[in-house]
Amino acid sequence: MSHFAVRGALGAVAAVLGSVPALPAAAMGDHLTVTVRHAGDGRDGTYELSCHPGAGSHPDVAGACRVLDRNTRWGRDTFAPVAPGTACTMLYGGPATARVTGTWAGRPVDATYDRSNGCEIGRWDRMVPLLPDPGTPGDLG
Repeated sequence: MSHFAVRGALGAVAAVLGSVPALPAAAMGDHLTVTVRHAGDGRDGTYELSCHPGAGSHPDVAGACRVLDRNTRWGRDTFAPVAPGTACTMLYGGPATARVTGTWAGRPVDATYDRSNGCEIGRWDRMVPLLPDPGTPGDLG
């Protein structure tokens, strides 16, 4: 393809994109609300988190955004529940629960977490410090 053909194609794409209304910055970013219950002293509460750029009331914005980026894979749900029928150890990790809502990687999020068995404990632990580390009293990360 010649230089002029490439420039023409890029110009056509720019013309099409130029007609699409711009979204507000908040609508384009990754923003989550994390609500933690029964996790123990200093860990319960509701925290706001924005990534890309990082901001919010979460006690470890940078760490939470890093763990989310690390667990995000193209074509996979970062917050997917444990698959039905999965064999899980009958381990109890405590009464802690969490709910994560908002938008991540352009997709809506409404995920719940608990520590009711080995699979759920592993799922929770993969999200520390987004979710509190149950081994560190009074610390979300």
